[in-house]
Amino acid sequence: MTRTLAGRIVAVTGGAQGIGREIARRLAEAGARVAIGDRDAEAAETTAQALPGHVRAFALDVTDTASFSRFLGEVTDLWGPLDVLVNNAGVMWVGPFDEEPETATERMLAVNLHGVIRGVRLVAPRMRARGSGHIVTVASAASKLAPPGESTYAATKHGVLGYLTGVREELRGSGVDVSVIMPGVVDTELAIGTDSGATARLQPGDVAAAVVKVLQRPRFEVTIPSSIGPLVHIIGLLPQSLRDRVLRRAVPNQVEAVRRSNTRQSYEHRALAETTDPRKNR
Repeated sequence: MTRTLAGRIVAVTGGAQGIGREIARRLAEAGARVAIGDRDAEAAETTAQALPGHVRAFALDVTDTASFSRFLGEVTDLWGPLDVLVNNAGVMWVGPFDEEPETATERMLAVNLHGVIRGVRLVAPRMRARGSGHIVTVASAASKLAPPGESTYAATKHGVLGYLTGVREELRGSGVDVSVIMPGVVDTELAIGTDSGATARLQPGDVAAAVVKVLQRPRFEVTIPSSIGPLVHIIGLLPQSLRDRVLRRAVPNQVEAVRRSNTRQSYEHRALAETTDPRKNR
């Protein structure tokens, strides 16, 4: 049975731009009431005003428990109990593992992994108490693969998949659904200067469409394109030497990609900067 999105209360982290913005737009068009949370509160407000339907903007730093709690409280005060949390906020540094700044490592762990854990801890108990709810996390194909140049990023996404696999089993029978969306390279600022490898570069709308679909018909793992899941499974059955050769042809070497590009510095400087006040990140 297809579930309706009309009237559902949805919170989207990192919703001011890119994938998060498109998710918010698609959900609002489907009749959901959408709360955008973002460190860049001004950008979030601009996005909320530009989108159709019921969309509101809030300041949110997913690395800070007080900020996340305040965000959820403000949404609940405005519309009522949350039906859906979309963990979308994420950051990525790309380059050789031994050149990765410690601050970049810490930021990716804080946003990509701990930010998801924090969101789940804050919303899942309330959803379980009500007997309904859905947590959707936008992860990455890097949850199953590890491109050279994205070692820590892949570690955070592997961690997200592992964490949610355990949480899903703990929530079994509670009425709370858990889903993980794992796209390949998406044409957003996060992926600027990187290579998409053997698959075509995706658009934010591709990911947003997958989020809408999984909310209508819940399932746990969703890869985009869908061929990634079976391919990874088959490759995993191969002997290591053959597996390595196949993966080197299919998975992009991002170390080489960023060496040919000088376009990531502006994004990484801004996205990996630390702040404890979302209103200070402009």
